[in-house]
Amino acid sequence: MKRTIRILRIVMPIVGLVSAIVFPPWDGILAWIAPLPDTVQQQVDDAIDHGLDGIIVYVDQAGHEPALYCAGWKDRTNQVPADPEALFKIGSLSKLYIAVAAAKMVAEQRLSLDDTLADHLPELVGKIEFADRITLRMLLKHRSGIPNYTDHSQYDWSRPQSGMDEVLALVLEMPAEFKPDAEYSYSNTNYLLVGSILDRVLGFSHQQYIHDEILTPLGLSHTHGLLSEVDPEDVVSGYHRPYEVDFKEADFVNPGGSYLATAEDAGIFLRALNDGSLLDRNEQKIYSSIYEFGHKGWVLGYQSIARYHEDIDAVVVQLVNTTGEDSELTTMVVYNRIVRILRKE
Repeated sequence: MKRTIRILRIVMPIVGLVSAIVFPPWDGILAWIAPLPDTVQQQVDDAIDHGLDGIIVYVDQAGHEPALYCAGWKDRTNQVPADPEALFKIGSLSKLYIAVAAAKMVAEQRLSLDDTLADHLPELVGKIEFADRITLRMLLKHRSGIPNYTDHSQYDWSRPQSGMDEVLALVLEMPAEFKPDAEYSYSNTNYLLVGSILDRVLGFSHQQYIHDEILTPLGLSHTHGLLSEVDPEDVVSGYHRPYEVDFKEADFVNPGGSYLATAEDAGIFLRALNDGSLLDRNEQKIYSSIYEFGHKGWVLGYQSIARYHEDIDAVVVQLVNTTGEDSELTTMVVYNRIVRILRKE
């Protein structure tokens, strides 16, 4: 047995190297080595040549009017061109909105960052290891040690489970990955539980709280907590290589991955989060202690990047309706090249 393990340790890296040589991520490599275009629109157009189905980019840079760019398809099957004002599944960008809501509720003294999972969801004691020691702070910072339900073998991205209880059941009674606060490990389960805590404390959905306390004050009328709230015709289609089907109807309802927004709405939110206009001083201090000020998002058929670049005082949001194969690498390369173009201007 030990000899077999030693052989595998030698063979597997070789297999990985051979695979990388024989099946390199050509789209991503070619996008990376291509000459840098002069304009963002040229780079967005080039992204389609490197295998992405559609792309929308929003740029809000100090000294310039906010700008939208797009290329490719909103709906590839029906040959509908990309629409910069279309709704997009933003995946884990949703976590930013939930973290803001949590910070505001802590500032309102409805919650404490030191509250434990057992304090608010006592039914999970004995089902989630260390439930009496895992705090809200640890959940928000991905330091709980609770396994990630989307990594479970029974989780199906193409047919996401219908609700929080169903996906949570995938990880109940599983051993913790580490003791509370001992390490960092990104887990969608953390924000599933934060959403559940917010719902219970509020007595209504955290999506409604986010709408009333965050979206409405910012005038964000094109941000929605659930796919069921919007007209499907307004939503960008999503594609996952090598499949030809449209995953637009796959409904991600669980906290931390359910939101839809236009690129502009996401950019306005991110600017407000970073310039301090969204939160008062105390709320901003609390938020700074629990989460980041930009994010990436991924659900089947959709990937997003939203970040603030302090050196050029620019918010850049990029939405791509292609996942699978080497599209993730291509998407990152394209985003980084757009930021390089902005730095040159």
